[in-house]
Amino acid sequence: MWALFCGVLILGAGLFKLWQTTGEGAKVQLLQLGESALLGDMTVSVNSVSKSATQTLVEVSMQGVEGADALSGWRMLVGSEISEAQPLADGSGTPCATTKLAEPTVCTVAFPVSEGTPTIAYIRAGQQEQWATTP
Repeated sequence: MWALFCGVLILGAGLFKLWQTTGEGAKVQLLQLGESALLGDMTVSVNSVSKSATQTLVEVSMQGVEGADALSGWRMLVGSEISEAQPLADGSGTPCATTKLAEPTVCTVAFPVSEGTPTIAYIRAGQQEQWATTP
């Protein structure tokens, strides 16, 4: 009898927790171009976004971790499609290599050319920030 009572109580608690975490009221904050965010030990910002005939080009600034892969963690969302960074075409900007602890790394992250307005995201240390590309 007690086992049944405890089982029902645990089920009720689980349903309550599920209801709490459904995401209602969750807000996504979009940073504006030029605004910085701290993710783990890395401070990052998206400075500008432009499009060429073959790529979407995103100039970023990163600082705070010595020797991290500057391309790792960047994503672009357009509509319902998420794209990862791709190799930068020759002459299209400053290629991203590794980051530095005490000075900003400013480089160009390339994504496939897209139709629509992109949102740029950076993921690091279990955190994510997003930048709007239009005011």
